[in-house]
Amino acid sequence: MTLKLASTKTAQKAYGLVQDLQNKLVQRLDALPPHAGRTRFRPVEWLRAQGEFGGGLRYMATDEALFNRASVNISQVQYESDPTKKLGSATAISTIVHPRNPYAPSMHMHISWTEMKSGHGYWRIMGDLNPSIPNAADTATFKQMLQNASGPLFPSGQEQGEQYFHIPALGRHRGVAHFYLEEYNSGNPDADYALAKNFGERLIETYGSIIDAAIKNQNSISDAARRQQLEYHTLYFLQVLTLDRGTTSGLLVHDENDTGILGSLPSHVDRQLLDSWIPKHPPLQQKLMRALVSVLPDQAPSEVDDAVKVMIAKVTRNFYQQHPEAQELLAKGKTVPPTVTNHQS
Repeated sequence: MTLKLASTKTAQKAYGLVQDLQNKLVQRLDALPPHAGRTRFRPVEWLRAQGEFGGGLRYMATDEALFNRASVNISQVQYESDPTKKLGSATAISTIVHPRNPYAPSMHMHISWTEMKSGHGYWRIMGDLNPSIPNAADTATFKQMLQNASGPLFPSGQEQGEQYFHIPALGRHRGVAHFYLEEYNSGNPDADYALAKNFGERLIETYGSIIDAAIKNQNSISDAARRQQLEYHTLYFLQVLTLDRGTTSGLLVHDENDTGILGSLPSHVDRQLLDSWIPKHPPLQQKLMRALVSVLPDQAPSEVDDAVKVMIAKVTRNFYQQHPEAQELLAKGKTVPPTVTNHQS
């Protein structure tokens, strides 16, 4: 069984881009201290319909001393042999890095190209910095990078990012710097490709410098700092599973990569803290949250291993199948991408 990729030049070019960005990020993380140059990731492949409709390759962090969790995913799902689908292909890199050191911020990046069989296509470009313990200098550096990488698109991208990553029930954002462009197509394919490439490369370079400095400059870590990190990871868990439209759409489209789709989840969360947030949410989301809490191990802290991820995926999928109206509560920018509809007949 092999992965069958899309045949169009634009989809092939997009796949080449996400492959290159994946390699650059993995190499940059392998170069972090201590023991720079160590291979810190292992590849995991998954297939869509045994490869007939594509699939993906993710690199999972193996260095538990350096990473709490880190996952660098690329994928291409294509329906060229299925005449019932309007979607031609969807090509993406989606990555999250959660360092073990609470003073080193987490980072999320997503760059994808969606191509319809009609020939119309668009980019989704996201990047955000997510520290457990905010650092003003890191925030300023990352925001400046976002502005430099996006140019005149920065105000709109920042506005949509602030909207998308806001957690209404808690009155705060998931991170400190956010950028999000949805369904972007300027009419100039070469310029749009260059934007996606430049954005990804600059983000990797800047984040690499930020995490490198954080690791080198912080020797002692207090119990209070580790507690703050656990609380933040619980917040991250909450946002991803109750608001993140991309994660939810991925789980609803198919069940062949559940652990990969949930690769962004931190290794441990505070079950009791998560439970305390339930009354703050709308009644419909409370149902989902109770289901999520029910599958977390009753321990402090609760470990989120692959077996737990499978249960999380199952209860999340069941919830949205029973309550499709709950998708109206998911995060969005200025437009809502028809991701799930694109994959349906």
